[in-house]
Amino acid sequence: MRLTYLGFHLVFILPPLALLLRAAPSLPPTRRRVALTGLGAITFLALVYTTPWDNYLIDQGVWWYGEGTVVAYLGSAPVEEYLFFVLQPVLSGLFLYTMGFSPAFEQRDTRLRPRLTGGVGFLALSALGGVLLTTTSGYYLGAILLWACPLLALQWAVGGGYLVRMRREWPVAVAIPTLYLWFADRVAIGLGVWTISGTQTLGVDILGLPLEEAVFFLVTNLLVVQGLVLFEWVMHRWGRLTLDADRMDTGAVTETERDPVTPRVSSPNSNPDPTAREHPSTDRGR
Repeated sequence: MRLTYLGFHLVFILPPLALLLRAAPSLPPTRRRVALTGLGAITFLALVYTTPWDNYLIDQGVWWYGEGTVVAYLGSAPVEEYLFFVLQPVLSGLFLYTMGFSPAFEQRDTRLRPRLTGGVGFLALSALGGVLLTTTSGYYLGAILLWACPLLALQWAVGGGYLVRMRREWPVAVAIPTLYLWFADRVAIGLGVWTISGTQTLGVDILGLPLEEAVFFLVTNLLVVQGLVLFEWVMHRWGRLTLDADRMDTGAVTETERDPVTPRVSSPNSNPDPTAREHPSTDRGR
């Protein structure tokens, strides 16, 4: 039986999505609202920003779909393609929240050097994409870099200091979904669900996966994960996300934190008689 594009979603996307939904942590109400807002915004932007780019490249013959592998087309792209624009951000976002991260703002996050380095670096990759776009074999890679890198440059220009400080957390949330989608994409190409042009690519494969496809999933997961962590970080910086309040929501506070005015101090010589509180000289708890 031949794998269809819808079957690709049923086999490779929906099962891990269901597992992540089950494993996702229960966030405090304040942070849950912010997280859902961020994930919804990222998913909407992914759909809006990717749709014209994707349709244009299909029209240019950069890739095409096997006969009988899609249900229907909307514009130049299959309806399953638009579904993927929604499912990938949700998949990567849920993996990020299952891993967990701290969105706490610190003053050192405003350092200019990492923001400038990251911003300029991704702008340079965008310029490289513009050059590659003028060649035949570099067309697909150039289109990816020119499409994704300006947004990555903006992310780093805003929160490069935070991304550097949290470099032990978010890169893993990028790497694992990327590796998984590389595998899934390689299988789909091998089974003829879609075919990548041999003339508009560099001809460099990674275990049978075209380099351009590997770069595509890397940059898209970077956009999703960095976008989500930076959204919460900005909300915390602006005072829209109060992490101390979240601790109260989870009940993760001590009795002293609940009533800092009345600390509990015990003494072997304290008088158990409640009337002793009327005599300050015998009340050692105050």
